Amino acid sequence: MGYERQDIYDEKVTRELAGHVKAILDLLGEDASREGLVKTPERVAKALQFMTKGYAENGREIILQATFDEKYQQMVLVRDIELYSMCEHHMMPFIGKCHVAYIPNGKITGLSKIARVVETFARRLQVQERLTVQIRDCIQEALHPLGVAVVIEANHTCMQIRGVEKSNSITTTSAFSGIFLSSARTRNEFLNLIKR
Repeated sequence: MGYERQDIYDEKVTRELAGHVKAILDLLGEDASREGLVKTPERVAKALQFMTKGYAENGREIILQATFDEKYQQMVLVRDIELYSMCEHHMMPFIGKCHVAYIPNGKITGLSKIARVVETFARRLQVQERLTVQIRDCIQEALHPLGVAVVIEANHTCMQIRGVEKSNSITTTSAFSGIFLSSARTRNEFLNLIKR
């Protein structure tokens, strides 16, 4: 995930997006032909395709690529998954971490698949609330576990560098299913584990 795969870029889309970015630069009063900006439209076009590559991915299929029969029925928790997304209201980044837990019901998945599901839904234009629910629902529908818990904590640059300019604000969202909803003990165990 820490590298840019060439196959996510569509040359036609890159050209069209770059043309629009050049027009935006012109509208802002910039000279898109000056040395520092000549390649900017193409770079922005590629950055936008990278930051929205989740539209071409299917979270359920990712999980099902590595699903195994296992009788384990205790909590599986993947904490502090780095999260980079873009707010759909201002197309500005929000950055944070995601904690995901599930209690298997005969099936488990590879741990990296949990992080990839987070990445898949984060790499779309999003609101944090929807992102939290999409991650939960994807894991619930793919594995049919006894329950899923998701908590996201993120900093939204649309609040930090524009508008109200509150640079220290953190937004926390949660979504639970199954035993995480019905059992306060299980839910509290999860919440205590992610505080460590």
